[in-house]
Formats: sequence, structure tokens, C-alpha cells
Amino acid sequence: MGALKYAVVSVVIAVVVVIALVLLLQTPHRVPVQYLGSPSGYEAFVPDGQTTNYNGHTDPTGTLILNNGTTIHDVVWDGQYASTIIQNHYQIVQLNNQFVGQTDPINHQPYVPLQDFYVIKGQVPIEQATINGQTYYVIDANNINPAGIAGFYTYQGWVPNFVEAMNTPGTYAAVIPGNSPVYDWTNTTGTIVYQTKVYGQYGSFPGGYVLVLPNNTIIPYGVNGNVAGVALSNFYVPNQTYNPSN
Repeated sequence: MGALKYAVVSVVIAVVVVIALVLLLQTPHRVPVQYLGSPSGYEAFVPDGQTTNYNGHTDPTGTLILNNGTTIHDVVWDGQYASTIIQNHYQIVQLNNQFVGQTDPINHQPYVPLQDFYVIKGQVPIEQATINGQTYYVIDANNINPAGIAGFYTYQGWVPNFVEAMNTPGTYAAVIPGNSPVYDWTNTTGTIVYQTKVYGQYGSFPGGYVLVLPNNTIIPYGVNGNVAGVALSNFYVPNQTYNPSN
């Protein structure tokens, strides 16, 4: 009888150990939250179209571009706007599939792939997590003031340039008027200005905006109207009109 009791106890202990190990393997190993970037700068999360399951949530993955140009890979956006970012990216991909390969009817140049990205004003709370041996850098979006998060899109090759421009003193946002000669420019700039206007007809993606750098270089872009933090409203509702003769 005593041997049976000890056998039962041994089995119970073994089961508890197994359950504990399973829970340990499923629970991400975390490092304390760090804050990356500049308190006065702009950082950007660029989704890559993939998702991961983190803490029971389906979250978008991508890269993080810091205000100094440093790029961090294997980043997860967890918290507010996660599902919105997934849906926005899907819609941009669908529009790219529909229009890339066609020709801009004004400047007669081919449309180019556009990329959505999400700008954070100020520092970004990052938590390093290891899940099944893979290290991720998780943006704790619930600890970011929603007023400081805004969505944009531009030519996929110019996203780093856009972030750099936002962090360049003297850069400002402007609206391209409908009769602007920029639409006739036979280069990528002229194409994107019109292409963002086209995409704006499909969902919450109004376009026809440009960042104007101090050297008068311009970067055309559109906005994601459903991720529009008021702290970045100067990029959503520019109070200037771009005139290429300026």
C-alpha cells in the first residue's frame, strides 16, 4: 500500500513538471522594456506582410526605422492598431496588385509598388521576447499615446528617405494642387503624386501630399486616415500648397 502511495505521488509530480515545462516553453522569455529613438524624433514601423501569434494576439511583423536611420529587423507590433495595420497593409498590397504594371495616364510612366508604414512621434517602447528560439523586438503599442501614431504610404524604396526627411529640421508638408505641373514630371515623383490620388479612391488612403526638404527635394505620399494621431496632424492637413517654382 505504501509503495502504491509513493507511485501515485511520483506520477503526480511528473505530470506537474511536464505541465510546467510546457507552459514555460509557450511563455515568451522577456527582457525589460527599453525605449528606442529620440524623445523629439520620428520613428517608423514598416510591416512586411507577415504576422505572428504573440500573447494570444495576431500581430504584424516588420522593421523599425529609428530617427538616426538605424533599422531593426524582426519587429512585432503588439497592442493598439495591430489589426488595423494588418488590414491597411493588405489593402495596399491589393492595390499594388491591381495597378502596378499599368501606366500613369498623365506622365505615361509605369506605376510603382507603394508601402504603408506607421510613424511614432517620440521614443518607442520595445520589449525583447524569445518564442520557440526566435528573438523578436516587440513594440508595446499600448504604452504609446495614440495621438503620436500616424499611418502613411509612399514608394517602397523611399520609406527610409521619408523618415529621414521627417527628422530633418526645415522639412514641411504641402498639398499638390490638381493643376500642378508635378503630375507631368516623367519620373517616379510625378508618378507617385498621381498614384496616391488613385489609391485614395479606394478606402482610407487620401494622397496628393509631399514632404518638402530644405534643399527643395520633394517626397510624395498618402496617408492612412484610420491611424491619424493629432500630434502628426501637420502631415495630414498641411497648411501649405506646393509650388515647384518656389
